[in-house]
Amino acid sequence: MNPNLLEKTSLVAEDQRLTLYGVSWQQYEILRATLDDFAGLRMNYLKGTLEIFMPGAKHEQTKSVIGRLIETYSLETNTRLYACGSTTYKKQAEERGLEPDESYCIGEEKEFPDLAIEVIVTSGSIDLLDIYIGLGVPEVWFWKNGQLSLYRLQAGQYEQIERSILLPNLDINLLVRCANMPDQHDAVIEFRNAIR
Repeated sequence: MNPNLLEKTSLVAEDQRLTLYGVSWQQYEILRATLDDFAGLRMNYLKGTLEIFMPGAKHEQTKSVIGRLIETYSLETNTRLYACGSTTYKKQAEERGLEPDESYCIGEEKEFPDLAIEVIVTSGSIDLLDIYIGLGVPEVWFWKNGQLSLYRLQAGQYEQIERSILLPNLDINLLVRCANMPDQHDAVIEFRNAIR
């Protein structure tokens, strides 16, 4: 593998996407395994469509601060939260696979997360909720343009909700306000102080 190529991809400032059509499940599996060494590279697969995605700096900073806030909430409220990060989740029978920006199991570790978080800086060509339906993830949050949209899986479809079902005492407005702060450290301290 060319080390210069890896070095260049790690310095990407803007999100970069490539969408391929007519990709079989076996081809997806081969590409996923072949490109595992590329730090940060993500793939979304839905029934023959494969999106290869390299997140930029803004994307990574945003997902990190949201993760830090949720983990602070977990510690301060003694909520059993197990961080799964950007683990690859896939189901061949459903022809779906992806790596969330952040993901968590609540209460105990499980095969698939209870909560997935996606940061949208640039839109992709695949409907991520359609992938999550096939994976059966109970709650998915999308961060876009400084706002958070929450979705709950109900009877095989996602419905938008105002408050998390999994973390019902989490003040979403507070989380959004702190996630929009320019300094991550200050954001975590303010969030922690507000929930104490």
